[in-house]
Amino acid sequence: MFIEPNIRKAKQGWIEVVCGSMFSGKTEELIRRLRRAKIANLRVEIYKPVIDIRYALEEVVSHNDTRIPSTPVENSQNILLLAQNVDVVGIDEAQFFDAEMPNVAEQLAMRGIRVIVAGLDMDFKCNPFGPMPAILAKADYITKLHAICVQCGDIANYSYRKTASDAQVVLGELDIYEPRCRNCYHS
Repeated sequence: MFIEPNIRKAKQGWIEVVCGSMFSGKTEELIRRLRRAKIANLRVEIYKPVIDIRYALEEVVSHNDTRIPSTPVENSQNILLLAQNVDVVGIDEAQFFDAEMPNVAEQLAMRGIRVIVAGLDMDFKCNPFGPMPAILAKADYITKLHAICVQCGDIANYSYRKTASDAQVVLGELDIYEPRCRNCYHS
């Protein structure tokens, strides 16, 4: 008689993505999910790209000034090195990371970690932004948030840049960007 060995099922991880335009509440939602994980007594770590210095150097901060401590990192591989003995990893502004970010998220999930990634899915020209398309392809759960169009009040999923710069990465707030719906963005 064959007796199956007692193999303990490995803890499963997964990838959640919160995406949308600027001012849609992505960071607010990331912080909300991470705080709930902390309430559940899970070990949580939060990372952001070093380029994001708009509000604070070592905090993820929403446009509504909701804050949570974070670790700024140079590249996505650093997250693999730093994320030890954790249950949940939060990553903000993922569009600013390198092309390895999707693989990093996948490796963390394979370790049994819940990975929550927030970022812009499109740049100001409506093109897929950085590693976000590949992260979305690997995601188990996707939440797409919308802002409100400042021109007409409809839902907005575009980040309209009000300045003449053609560079893909220009950090800014309402002084440089505004959320717009499809029609107002293209008109």
